[in-house]
Amino acid sequence: MKKPTTLVFAAAPAHAFARAFMHAFARTLAFMHAHAHARALAHAFALVFVHARALALALALALFACAPLRAAPSAETRPVLAVNAAAPAQLDWPVAIPAGGWFAPWQEAVIASEIDGLRITEILADTGDIVKQGQPLATLAQDTVLAELRRCEAAVDSAEAQHASAQAGATRARLLHPSGAQTEQQLDEALNAEKTAAATLAMARADLDAQRIRLRQTTITAPDDGIIATRTATLGAVVAPGAELYRLIRRQRIEWQAEVAAQHAPAIRPGQPAVITLPDGATIAGAVRAIAPAAARDTARTLVYVSIAPDACARIKSGAYASGSITLATTPALTVPETALVLRDGLHYLYTLLPPPPPENDTAARNAARHVTRVRVETGRRRDGLVEITKGLASDARVVQSGGTFLADGAAVTLVSR
Repeated sequence: MKKPTTLVFAAAPAHAFARAFMHAFARTLAFMHAHAHARALAHAFALVFVHARALALALALALFACAPLRAAPSAETRPVLAVNAAAPAQLDWPVAIPAGGWFAPWQEAVIASEIDGLRITEILADTGDIVKQGQPLATLAQDTVLAELRRCEAAVDSAEAQHASAQAGATRARLLHPSGAQTEQQLDEALNAEKTAAATLAMARADLDAQRIRLRQTTITAPDDGIIATRTATLGAVVAPGAELYRLIRRQRIEWQAEVAAQHAPAIRPGQPAVITLPDGATIAGAVRAIAPAAARDTARTLVYVSIAPDACARIKSGAYASGSITLATTPALTVPETALVLRDGLHYLYTLLPPPPPENDTAARNAARHVTRVRVETGRRRDGLVEITKGLASDARVVQSGGTFLADGAAVTLVSR
């Protein structure tokens, strides 16, 4: 619908003519009043002045009516803002589940003493040390173990001598028994003595092996490659069997134990990628290793175990908290810059360009000013300064990129870029 046009009339020439005419006539009257003999003539001219004034006014009105017309610019058609406009971008974005949790060791090994009653004589590793499998970490006193080892060695020597003597007696009895030189009873006694000596020798050797094992156990070694997480061993302390001396993070592997909402757990599978944001703002990649079979009762959240690459584990401290996301799939997204969004009354809006005027209109005016319309939209994912529009925006629309806060529905704008 066309708006009414305000008319401005160019009547300046008519008014100028009337003012000049009346000014000249007034000067003539003043001159005539200055001379007494011309007063009568001045009265006559005064009458003529009245009629001349009316004539000048009529002439001004005639010129005013015949003056050319021009349209004044409407305030509603003046551009209120210069804007950039562009079509929304179609991108492939991951569908990610937000998560948060703590870093924890992949597996821990508890290193304890296997024998009791021995004193720690040397500490060979401390917290934070990187160790190899079999590397000594601490040593225990060996005096009593060595003494018992020597006793067992002597017992073995004695048992071996007795066994040799018994073997010789059994051999003689077997040779003499057929000739009658040895009775049946003597033969049985010789054979039993041989068996007893053999058993005694086996027991002595077993005791010796046990003492050799105890001697090896006086040196506490690392059961696997890793890093020492904690040390409770104290120099001079007498250890008890099973008492923890060290705690080892196996292979130096740290994993992210992330918590996700229980409703998202069924969609998570082992091997899905994850992105973890460290406390310093850096990001590292991971992969889902396992999903807990049950959700926590107090939080209704499910624990997801995310493996981290070994080279990234060196940058992570166990026990630190981190946030991140687990990627389920990649789907297309219709995106616009976040600066294009306008938030009003809790709702999101965008301003899009209306179609240009018909071609028969003035081309310069068509290029200089365009009108915008406000559309309500619904948003989804956000990434790298862009936001996904899930509803309310056509893919071929031209969206005002910024400055929507200063616009109103139907406002005229100057288009800077296309």
